[in-house]
Amino acid sequence: MTQPAVPDDLVRSLSPRVLGILLRRGADFAAAEDAVQDALVEAVRRWPESPPEDPKAWLVTVAWRKLLDLRRAESARRHREQRVEREPEPGPTEDTDDTLLLLSRCCHPSLTPGSAIALTLRAVGGLTTAQIAQAFLVPEATMAQRISRAKRTVSGERFDRPGEVGAVLRVLYLVFNEGFTGEVDLAEEAIRLTRQLSAATDDPEVEGLLALMLLHHARRAARWTASGDLVPLAEQDRRLWDTALITEAVGILQEALRRDRLGEYQVQAAIAALHDDAASHAETDWIQILEWYDELLTHSDTPVVRLNRAVAVGEVDGPLAGLREVERLDADLPRRDAVAAYLHEAAGTRGEAARLYALASERAQSAAERDLLIRRAARLHAKDG
Repeated sequence: MTQPAVPDDLVRSLSPRVLGILLRRGADFAAAEDAVQDALVEAVRRWPESPPEDPKAWLVTVAWRKLLDLRRAESARRHREQRVEREPEPGPTEDTDDTLLLLSRCCHPSLTPGSAIALTLRAVGGLTTAQIAQAFLVPEATMAQRISRAKRTVSGERFDRPGEVGAVLRVLYLVFNEGFTGEVDLAEEAIRLTRQLSAATDDPEVEGLLALMLLHHARRAARWTASGDLVPLAEQDRRLWDTALITEAVGILQEALRRDRLGEYQVQAAIAALHDDAASHAETDWIQILEWYDELLTHSDTPVVRLNRAVAVGEVDGPLAGLREVERLDADLPRRDAVAAYLHEAAGTRGEAARLYALASERAQSAAERDLLIRRAARLHAKDG
């Protein structure tokens, strides 16, 4: 059997870099991606008999020529053809890392979060439209339309400077939180892309996000039972946590913190590190965690942060103090009832805790979370029965 001419890992590595070069040279986004795909088709045809010494340079040259051919065929865009043809021919010495440039384009503020995620996975991650559709449980045609609309949105302007890193980090964290669905492990894909961004930038917040992802990912094996039930952090078997990932993440975080440019992802990673450092839930350093939540409020004062902080207040100052913090938050805030139920259970008011667990289960954001809350309510009813 003939071996694939272009290995998948090479395609995923080179495609974004070639696309970034074309974009930096002023190419339209959609046309540039089409040109890269055409160049890959050429590679499949030619490389088995004549593999290039420099695959990236070969792809850049072929993709660039495809763009020029397209522009020559479009007489209505002749003025754009003249501008492009004045650009120097790309060659093997073009080694600029365009990771942030490309990610900035894919995470443009004009895109919805869903469109930004899809375009990032397609253009930077190198995933197929079918893989992305499967990951988000939508028909392939629907995802293809979403990606096409996103391309049109970000096309039409010269894009030779990276955008705001924060927008890119928000999209990468959204990708990470999608977790594992279908053929593609989106959590691992987000980590891979964040590692690329870390190598291409000098921003401690990128390292902060990478550390945060690794610290959460390290607990993955303990997060679910064999039957598929969600296991909350306090009840996880910490022997299943990946200590190598935790060690790596802590090292990355420490290096970021030394640079004294604190941001929200570094703070969140510090909180996660304190959880991962504890040998058991009872040994968690809640005082330090609460201090970090107070710091997090100075960077991201959101209802979700305040809700999570209420748990830490309950652990440090007692469940009633935590409940007072919860009562200050909007009753419709997701997970508010679940947190209140947890604190009521800790305070010994089991009847109210069971009621709130049941109420929270009706508002759960996933089937796994719903089932966990129902089990907790049932357990308390059984104790009082």
